[in-house]
Amino acid sequence: MNEHISEILRLLRNLIRIGTVSAVDAPNGRCRVRSGDNETGWLPWLSARAGRSRAWSAPSVGEQVLLLSLGGELNTGFILPGIFSDSHPAPSASADALHWSFPDGAVIEYEPQNGALKASGIQSATVQAAVSVLLDAPLVECSAKLKTATLEVTGGGTLQGNVTHSGGSLSSNGIVLHAHQHGGVKSGGDLSGGPQ
Repeated sequence: MNEHISEILRLLRNLIRIGTVSAVDAPNGRCRVRSGDNETGWLPWLSARAGRSRAWSAPSVGEQVLLLSLGGELNTGFILPGIFSDSHPAPSASADALHWSFPDGAVIEYEPQNGALKASGIQSATVQAAVSVLLDAPLVECSAKLKTATLEVTGGGTLQGNVTHSGGSLSSNGIVLHAHQHGGVKSGGDLSGGPQ
């Protein structure tokens, strides 16, 4: 009788446990968790979406998680990431912000308090669309920490509306537009020669 009660108590204790990720098998979407003296086998972790729309954010070794075990058996469990800990504290103190911090220092954050969407520390970014990309703002600014920045439009295109340029040279096909001269200039209705 006592051994049945002990077994029931063991299963109840194992239904929900806190543990730490000890290994990650990213290609198979599995990880192992150490909880007390126990280490699980390879278990799946829960994701925000896993159907036609899917989300991916693998847990990392050392991350504190919940281990949810069906029937109290640790090897039938699912991992629910993540619980902030002393070694992995919360990256924001905002009540409303969405904040993602990455191991290389990159941050993607939206703060509703000031309406700011920020992506920083990123080496490169790609926006791909089959039809169009719209930047709808009164000011679109491209800046660089280096002395020169490059804005390239490859494959051709058109620029519409009034365009004002200031603060440097503007070149077209090797001709600096504000400094070029025309040869063969005559008074009257004749056209000037080409740029020199």
